[in-house]
Amino acid sequence: MNRFLLGGLAVLAMMGIGLFWLQGRAEVEAGAPPPTLAPVPGSPAPLPSADVGELTGPEPPEATELTREQRRFGRYDRDRDGRVSRDEMLSTRSDGFRKLDKDGNNLLTFEEWAVATSEKFGEADRDRDSFLTPAEFRRTAPPRNKAKCAC
Repeated sequence: MNRFLLGGLAVLAMMGIGLFWLQGRAEVEAGAPPPTLAPVPGSPAPLPSADVGELTGPEPPEATELTREQRRFGRYDRDRDGRVSRDEMLSTRSDGFRKLDKDGNNLLTFEEWAVATSEKFGEADRDRDSFLTPAEFRRTAPPRNKAKCAC
C-alpha cells in the first residue's frame, strides 16, 4: 500500500515540475524577438503602403448599348469566344427536348412527339371540330417575350 502511495506522490511531483518547466520556457520564448526571415529567391516584392495620396485610378469603361441581334448572339455564345458552335446553338433547345422526352431515355420516339403534338392541337381546338381556324392556329405559336416597360 505504501508503494502505491509513494508512486502516486512521485507522479504528481514529476507532473508539477514539468508544468513549471513548460511555463518558464513559454515566458522566455514570448519575450524573444521574432526571427527575421531571409527573402526567398523569386518571391514578389513587398507590397507598397496603403497611403495613395493624390493618386486616382483609370476611368471605368463605358457600357455600350447592344443591338437586339448582338444580345441574341451573346445568349448563344456560351464560351464567349466570338463564335457560335453547333453545340452552343443546340443547347437552347435542350429544355424543349426534355419536355417531349417523357420516359427520360434521351431518345425522342414518334409516339412521344405525337402525344405532345396531339395535346397541343387539343388545347388549341376550342370548338372541338378537329380543325383549327386561323384564330385557333395562332394559339399554337410559341409565346412571345413582351417588352418590359422601362417606367
